[in-house]
Amino acid sequence: MLERFCGVLHASDAVTDTSRIFPEKLARLQFPQGAIGYRTDVTVFQEDGSVCLALGTPRFKDAALQQLKAQRGTAAAWAQAFRTLGDDALQQAAGRFSVILIARDGSQALLATDRFGTWPICYAEHEGRLHFSDRADTLPGVPRKISSQAVFEYLFFHMIPAPTTIFEGVFRLPQGHLLKWQDGKAECRRWWQAVFEEDNTPSLEESKARFLQIIEDDVRREAEGASVGCFLSGGTDSSTVTGMLCKVLGQPARSYSIGFDASGYDEMAYARIAAKRFGADHREYYVTPDDLVAGIPQVATHYDQPFGNSSALPGWICAARAREDGIERMLAGDGGDELFGGNTRYAKQRVFGWYDGVPGLLRRGLLEPTLALPGMDRIPVVKKGVSYVEQARVPMPDRIHMYNMLTRLGMDTVFAPDFIARVDTDRPYRAQREVWQATNAHAHINRMLNYDWKYTLADNDLPKVVGTTQLAGVDVAFPLLSDELTDFSLTLPPEWKLKRLTLRWFFKEALRGFLPDEIIAKKKHGFGLPFGVWACQHAGLKALATDALGSFRSRGIVRPQFIDELLNTHLPAHPGYYGEMVWILMIMEFWMREHETA
Repeated sequence: MLERFCGVLHASDAVTDTSRIFPEKLARLQFPQGAIGYRTDVTVFQEDGSVCLALGTPRFKDAALQQLKAQRGTAAAWAQAFRTLGDDALQQAAGRFSVILIARDGSQALLATDRFGTWPICYAEHEGRLHFSDRADTLPGVPRKISSQAVFEYLFFHMIPAPTTIFEGVFRLPQGHLLKWQDGKAECRRWWQAVFEEDNTPSLEESKARFLQIIEDDVRREAEGASVGCFLSGGTDSSTVTGMLCKVLGQPARSYSIGFDASGYDEMAYARIAAKRFGADHREYYVTPDDLVAGIPQVATHYDQPFGNSSALPGWICAARAREDGIERMLAGDGGDELFGGNTRYAKQRVFGWYDGVPGLLRRGLLEPTLALPGMDRIPVVKKGVSYVEQARVPMPDRIHMYNMLTRLGMDTVFAPDFIARVDTDRPYRAQREVWQATNAHAHINRMLNYDWKYTLADNDLPKVVGTTQLAGVDVAFPLLSDELTDFSLTLPPEWKLKRLTLRWFFKEALRGFLPDEIIAKKKHGFGLPFGVWACQHAGLKALATDALGSFRSRGIVRPQFIDELLNTHLPAHPGYYGEMVWILMIMEFWMREHETA
């Protein structure tokens, strides 16, 4: 395990036997009403009856706090900030961080994580005590029981969105939130909320120049103090980071790409175009099915709860190759799509939104009744119209998951009756609606971006990259998710992000002339994994999946006959589609095996 801290705070009685709750590798801090175990990369500061623990490298806007950080450490700066500013201290910090401030008498505590939750904090209230850790599976002194609801949400999302974790009663602090513990009671609330300024009319040329300068400054800052390299998929984001890294270093930056010898999955050609354009010291590796056989159990069991994003494995291989070359920090390109409107579903949902502009009488009196006639869905041209109306009639954000695999297959087809009876299948939809509504944005594109800042970035892509780089033994930075670039994106007119059906229009215009034209024009891809194809062709990978799903079928979660149909019928017929379901079930099985015996 790679936990950096775990602690327990008692509202009444003291902790006496820390050997039962903290691993030997953690240093221990014990005080009258609590105890904390922590690694040496956690900075600790104690004074005036309080203890502060800090992770990450926040940048304080106040020069005095920044100087105190340099002189006495990050935790000392946080302690001073909270002493003088209270909860507003969090508004003084930018960058990646988590911070914990506790009173030694056990009466109160504050736990907080950064805007995107890149340094996670998990917590539980148990028998009048507050328990916390950076991993859900290492909370000290708390019973760990698998939550059926969390299992369902994992299979729905392929990850478990905060605040839920895989364990009953254990929660993950959502991004941009703080937890206040006072006299045995906890209150979780948001400390940062994005505010979109949709009526701005900025100068295009000035905005382009500002955008490029922010990115250059972000990359320069993240490149300091370590042997640095970068991920390079060949997309616009990673290519931008690679180009800027070469520029600020004044020499070829080491870039790392992963390829797949499978039709439709390999994008190495674009990575080579970017590397050549910027003169990067480019390194390539082609993943094989044997790599998956060896790597799947390691990646699956590394996370503190089941995590089904299949691109985690090639990401780990890429980071591990960099570590072998002596790289200490990798720069990742995550965030550009979600700040500036680059995901293909943004244009797709705009098309569905046009349906709202059709007069209601025409919709209800002619279009919908005509398309609902028997047999209309079997006419090729009309079939698209039927599908369009079917999706357009569903409001956002429910429409996003209309083609969720569980929905398309049918809950009763997939799940065992006893399991489905224990879960609330509508809860994922209710949670998403709350996120959709919790924004000041009126423009459809900004609402989708705000939604993705949680479900795509904070709950999925960022944990993927942070987790796999940790497993590889390297640090990671996200220059395209700096507070400065995030705040800049909030000031852009919505039509600059999605101009008619052109994705991230401003982003591309600002980088035209810097990035190769081929990369600006290419479609989004990334480190996609041809697992389903290989699982049908490679004996070892097929055996690994068959064994894992054979064990999973006995857990009472899915119907045994569904496992049989998935492996014997669906996967061979449509490996690209059903391979994803095989993957997420297999990952959960490996994770459960490890944690049942831990």
